[in-house]
Amino acid sequence: MAKTGYGKRTAGDEDPHADPDFAHLLPRDAEVAVFIDHLDDGHAMGHKVLAQEHPRYRQQAMRTSLNRLTEAGHLRWIKEHITVEDNSMRWVTRTYWSRTRRSSEWWASFARERKGKDVTQDYRPGLARTEDPAPQPAPEAEPTQNEPAPDRPSAAYRTLVGLRAADPRMPLSETDCRSLEPLAAEWLSRGATPNDITRALTDGLPPNVSNPGGFARTRLETKMPPQKSDTASDDAADTAPGRPLRARVTRVIMACGTCDQDERTVKIDRGICEDCRKEFAEDPMTDEDVTKGFEEVAHLGITSAYFLKQKLERRTGGPVPDTFRSVPIEDRVMYHYRDNRERIANGLPPRRWKR
Repeated sequence: MAKTGYGKRTAGDEDPHADPDFAHLLPRDAEVAVFIDHLDDGHAMGHKVLAQEHPRYRQQAMRTSLNRLTEAGHLRWIKEHITVEDNSMRWVTRTYWSRTRRSSEWWASFARERKGKDVTQDYRPGLARTEDPAPQPAPEAEPTQNEPAPDRPSAAYRTLVGLRAADPRMPLSETDCRSLEPLAAEWLSRGATPNDITRALTDGLPPNVSNPGGFARTRLETKMPPQKSDTASDDAADTAPGRPLRARVTRVIMACGTCDQDERTVKIDRGICEDCRKEFAEDPMTDEDVTKGFEEVAHLGITSAYFLKQKLERRTGGPVPDTFRSVPIEDRVMYHYRDNRERIANGLPPRRWKR
């Protein structure tokens, strides 16, 4: 299983199970599709994990089949931008599975409908989780009469001082920080975080800031967040300790099922980017190629044993019974025979054997 909140996710609105579900796929891809369809929601969907659990196919075969299932309309990788109630944000990549074959238009509509979805329940066990809260400092000992209490700068003041490190164009002086401290403190009292203040004062700066103090005051005043509601109508559960933070999908983009690039940087066609499509492209086999391939396999299944036997006998100086070999000649030939038979059945060209 994947980490809680990740892994296989059913797209929904499925047709009932039926024999022709994957009849349009090549035999190997159909077998992989049935395998994935019976996995529980939340199961890891990486080709390495699936190859470890599948009894027949290894990593490369599994990766190729996943690409074909994506192109056929059964799989999609979608990146969702999650915004949490505490103003933290992160991107997560979802793996959506549909037993029913879907068109590219259907998946595009599905992705658009994800925007605005409440994913609080997914967030709670680990999806879009924020940084763990810092441990609370131990209470300081009460100062004695002979030892005055240290004058610790406030969070608002420390945030303003940190602007110089965040952007050299905003070097606030001591006087500026003291003057702007009440405004920054008001931001914090309205639910903003120090990072929110830093972003508000450093995003989109002009090339040169001649008066950082006045510039910061203008932004702090004009971008002030709204006050929190103090009415009695607020839900008591909203303030209950341990309540999961609300999380919502604020942006959705399609991602490549192979390299994880998204449509912001590459063109995604049927769930795969152009570069990966070229990398995994195989020359399509015609009916003539398939017939010729089966004839070659049948011929080599008989003649390869003869050539291999001759080669081994030359190496050993004469005939050697199979009982003295680690693997009988016929078994070695049949291994390659079955391999090529499956390759042709799945639309791949047969391997050429060296005699």
